[in-house]
Amino acid sequence: MTSLRDRALALSRDTRIRFLAVGATNTAVGYGVFAGLQLVVFRDVPFGYLASLVLSYAVGIAVAFVLYRRFVWQVRGNVLVDLLRFIAVYLTAIALNAALLPLLVEIVGLHPLLAQLVVLVITTLVSFFGHSRFSFARPPGRE
Repeated sequence: MTSLRDRALALSRDTRIRFLAVGATNTAVGYGVFAGLQLVVFRDVPFGYLASLVLSYAVGIAVAFVLYRRFVWQVRGNVLVDLLRFIAVYLTAIALNAALLPLLVEIVGLHPLLAQLVVLVITTLVSFFGHSRFSFARPPGRE
């Protein structure tokens, strides 16, 4: 019979599970920053949700890079190269987010907070594949 501890250890070795755990943490931080800015700072600013989006991504990039590199992919090597690739993937995600968010808010009529939750699902998938195959990719046999 496998203990709960053994099952937890097995799950922690799965890159997808670590990605989701770190991603959930980073998403909570980023969404919290987005919501705080939207509700307090940019509440009455036309298209203020886009400013909230950009600032929340800046915080998210800083937090995510450290956590993904250290805890998810556990890589070593050139930090600058990894960071530049990481930012490229994030820029792709933010461009997608910036295109979809106004579409969902202005055309579909969703509240910005709900629209951002919908877009997060899409950008999470883009991020996983981008980071695993580009940001932190290593040739076979290298960390």
